[in-house]
Amino acid sequence: MNHLASKRNLWFTISLIVIIPGLVALIFSGLKLGIDFTGGSLWEVHFDQPTTPEEIISALNGAGIEQTIVQHSGPATDETYLIRMPEVREGSEQKTGLEQALTTGIGPFTELEYSTVGGALSSEIRNRAILAVAIASIGILLYMAYAFRNTQNPMLYGMSALVAMLHDVLIVLGVFSILGLLFNVQIDALFITALLTVIGFSVHDTIVVFDRIRENLAKNKDESFEHVVDYSLAQTVVRSLNTSMTVIFTLLALVLFGGGSTRMFVLALLIGTISGTYSSIFNASQLLVAWENGEIQSLFRRITRRQPSSIAPAS
Repeated sequence: MNHLASKRNLWFTISLIVIIPGLVALIFSGLKLGIDFTGGSLWEVHFDQPTTPEEIISALNGAGIEQTIVQHSGPATDETYLIRMPEVREGSEQKTGLEQALTTGIGPFTELEYSTVGGALSSEIRNRAILAVAIASIGILLYMAYAFRNTQNPMLYGMSALVAMLHDVLIVLGVFSILGLLFNVQIDALFITALLTVIGFSVHDTIVVFDRIRENLAKNKDESFEHVVDYSLAQTVVRSLNTSMTVIFTLLALVLFGGGSTRMFVLALLIGTISGTYSSIFNASQLLVAWENGEIQSLFRRITRRQPSSIAPAS
C-alpha cells in the first residue's frame, strides 16, 4: 500500500475502461425513464394462479395497451407483478376494460396498488431531480473548499472530490443505461434518491482520506507530497474497505433476496458504493498528487498548444 500514488496512471486507466462503455450507451441510448419522469400508470397486482409477464403483456395488448413493462414485484415464485403502462385514469372505462382483459385472459387477481403520474407532474419531478443533483454538487464543492481552507490549495481538494463524485455518478448512470438498453430497465424517483446517497457516500469516504493527508502534511513537512499521500492511504485504506464491505454485503443481500420494487434502487446503491470506495482511494487522492507534480497542468498545456493544421490557399 506504500506505492499507490506511483501507479496513479493505472488507476485512472481502470476508471476510464469502466466509464467509457456506459458513457457511450448514455450518449447513443440515454436512460430509460419510468413513469415518474415520463408520465403513466403503475399497477401492482397479485394473481391467484401462476402466470408470466408475457401472458400479462399479451392480455393488455389485446385490450389496446402497448409499450407495457411487466416485472415481478417479489420473489420469482410469487405471482405479484408490477405493470408499467401509459397513463390510464383510475375509475375510467379503459381501466375497467383492462381489468376484464386480465381476468378473462389469465384469471382472478387482486389489485394491491394503483398510481398515475400525469405529464405535467412528471416534467416537474424531472426538473427538480436535476436541480437537486446540481445543488448537491455545488454544495459539496463549496463545503470541501471551506473544510480544507487551511491547506495550500483548498479549491483543489474540492475539485478533486467533485471529480471523484462525478466518476461515481457516471458509472451508476452508465450501468443503468446499459441495463436499459439490454433489459429495458427504467429509472424512477427512487433512482435519484440512490444517486444522491451515492454522492454523499463518495464524498464522505473522500473526506476521511483528505483529512488524514492534511494531518500528515502538517507533521511531515520535509517529505514529498506523493510520499505523504501514500502514507495517508496506508493508514486509511483498511478502515475504508472494512466500512464499505459491511455496506456492500448488506446491499448485495437485498439485491439477491429483496423485493422487486426496490431491487433497482438497491442495485444503484451497491454500484455507487463500490465505485465510491474505489474513487476515494484510487482517484481523488491521486488527482491531488498529479496536480502537485504538475502533471495535470502539463497535460492542459499540451492540449492547448495543439493547433489545427493550416490549409494552404488554392492558387
